[in-house]
Amino acid sequence: MRPSPLRQRGLRSRRIIAALTAVPAPGIFIATALSTYIGAGFAVGLFSVMPPTTVAWWRLTIGALVLLAWRRPWGGGLRARGRDWTRRALGAAAAFGVATATMNVLFYASISYLPMGTAVALEFLGPVIVAVLTGRGWRPRIAAALAMAGVASISGVGLDVSDPAHRAGMLLALAAGLAWAGYILLGCKVATSGMGLDALAVGTAAGALFYTPLAATTASGAFASSGTALAVLGVAVLSTVVPYALDQINLGRLGSDTFSLLASLMPATSMVVGIVMLRQTPNAGELAGLILVSLAVALAGRT
Repeated sequence: MRPSPLRQRGLRSRRIIAALTAVPAPGIFIATALSTYIGAGFAVGLFSVMPPTTVAWWRLTIGALVLLAWRRPWGGGLRARGRDWTRRALGAAAAFGVATATMNVLFYASISYLPMGTAVALEFLGPVIVAVLTGRGWRPRIAAALAMAGVASISGVGLDVSDPAHRAGMLLALAAGLAWAGYILLGCKVATSGMGLDALAVGTAAGALFYTPLAATTASGAFASSGTALAVLGVAVLSTVVPYALDQINLGRLGSDTFSLLASLMPATSMVVGIVMLRQTPNAGELAGLILVSLAVALAGRT
């Protein structure tokens, strides 16, 4: 008997997930970084049309609609995968979604004041804190220090604390880092609960709903032109659907400390992309940062 279309879709999804699980964790992080940074590039171009927080909200809202259409985490869609929602699972998914949304909104606000590399370096304090607090033994703590130093070196953190814009950007980036820490800790629970991508779809929708009042009066800017609408769609797919779906693969198989340390591959990847695609010659600080990140990843891998 031929499986129903719903069951066939579920089988295809499982095959895709199984194939991605076979990819080494660093490879997944690099793919995540490529998608995220390309999406962020589109996002910065939209800041002249809408506030950064509204761009972040559109990213979440469209991402949620795509994920909900793909996963169908309700009724028959969920039963076909042999699962069912509990109050606890829904609460965990909603908390994860709000943490994810907060991380995005704060980060987009920070890069309206700071260069992206600087904001990423400050935000990376969140994963470092997770690695230090949840890691066991000396290895993750040394790896965390190396990763933080490497990210700072790559990003070339240069802040003028007397500049009000720099101060605002710094505070927003640090707050985004705390939200990133929450994303990792809650994401590990969601990914290992058996509801992974379904919880991601529900959580992203919850996060978008939570921040709807923030964007309600400015969201129409997305329809300023067809080009703007396409850019908003690109940001959502590249910066939400692809990277967060890939993150669920790694969150389900790595500890929170190892995941946090391997996240240092993201700013390192952006530098390598600049070298290969844009022929940007790295300076001594960037090369030193790449070496430090590589050492941190090597230590994280040994755990």
